[in-house]
Amino acid sequence: MFLTGMKAFSYELILPKEKRSVVNTNYALFVGKIRNSETVTINNEKIFPASNGAFTHSVKLKDGENRVIIRSNYNTQVYKFCKKTPVKSEPAEIKEFDRQRFIVKDDNTPLRSTPVDEGLNRVAHLFKGTALIINGEKGDFYRVFLSKDKTAWIAKKDVEIGCVSKPAEFINMGSKKFKNAVVQTISFSENLPYTVEDCENEILFKVYNPELSDSSVYTINIPKPEKYFYFVYLDDGTYTFKVSEVPRSINDCTIVIDAGHGGSEKGAVGCLGDKEKDVNLKIALELQKQLKSAGANVVMTRECDGNISLNDRVKIAKSNQAEIFVSIHLNSIGDTPFNLHKHKGTSVYYFNRNSKELAQILEKSVSKSAGTRRDGVKTASFAVIRPAEYVGVLIETAYMINPHDSVLYNSCDFAANTAKGITEGLLEFISK
Repeated sequence: MFLTGMKAFSYELILPKEKRSVVNTNYALFVGKIRNSETVTINNEKIFPASNGAFTHSVKLKDGENRVIIRSNYNTQVYKFCKKTPVKSEPAEIKEFDRQRFIVKDDNTPLRSTPVDEGLNRVAHLFKGTALIINGEKGDFYRVFLSKDKTAWIAKKDVEIGCVSKPAEFINMGSKKFKNAVVQTISFSENLPYTVEDCENEILFKVYNPELSDSSVYTINIPKPEKYFYFVYLDDGTYTFKVSEVPRSINDCTIVIDAGHGGSEKGAVGCLGDKEKDVNLKIALELQKQLKSAGANVVMTRECDGNISLNDRVKIAKSNQAEIFVSIHLNSIGDTPFNLHKHKGTSVYYFNRNSKELAQILEKSVSKSAGTRRDGVKTASFAVIRPAEYVGVLIETAYMINPHDSVLYNSCDFAANTAKGITEGLLEFISK
């Protein structure tokens, strides 16, 4: 009877998974569930669970060996962490060299404002066969010379040495206006690099021809509607830039609903062992029903528990010519101390300027409908919301590891209420 009692009333840990581990993080995260009438301490700090027994606690680690002791009414356990001492490396310096011609290997290659492979530093996505002038390097990046006033960076792995060629020749420009779109074209004798600047009232498409001269820049100014998305395409030296207006009726909109993760990609794990992928899908299926009832054309990236890559999610949106893309997730934290009051609630992320307004609307409407704390509107370079071909947002509906949020997302009406908030926000954005 005593052994059975221990099993019935002892706490359960979801994280960490191993009692001994080697880590390079500054904090160890303990996530789990405490039974009724049980007192638990972690390194002598008392744990206060939520009403469903869920708890999360972080412990700061020092370099080398760390012991974390967990005590309860029924047992004591020791977890050991060996934190690696970080190896400091000297920052790479820029190496200058004479201009050389390189060619971009593949489509959708990032051209960046800084030599860092992350963050919000993308200024364009270049096409296969684009000719570049390189005149420096830093670490894993080459410096791209665009004009006397403009340089950028590209990963070394994304380019190869190109043949010497005469400067590209300008051929012609064209412009067409449609009911809900403006299309501009500009043609050259070969593929040239470009950048996009999304300004307050217009979008600037700039094409550079540095082999012709240091000041050879061709700029197309396109006025933009209040709600818009844009498309850039290159074919045999001809760029096509299309800026379209978001339909003003839900009945004319194609909306892609993306249930984050799936299959072997579980996503974050909650205090009770909940998998993020399952909660995401439940919300997405509710949202599908509500948006269809409102009259939208709805496309799902997944309707069951299966693997689907980030690239395939984007391809689904583009192939269906979606105007709006909504990715549904639940949040976690990185290598930081867990804060019960800070790491809580609903946040919405966007990458392109055209998606900011929708993100702001959804952060309010979802929090209000789902009963979550407003955790802010933020920018991030997530693959599914980077394309400018649609208005794209990623919603972190709640925090998987926040004990009090776990009470919410495990409630029977959370998925429906969250979907209701998303639907109301989309309707406001489209018809406003």
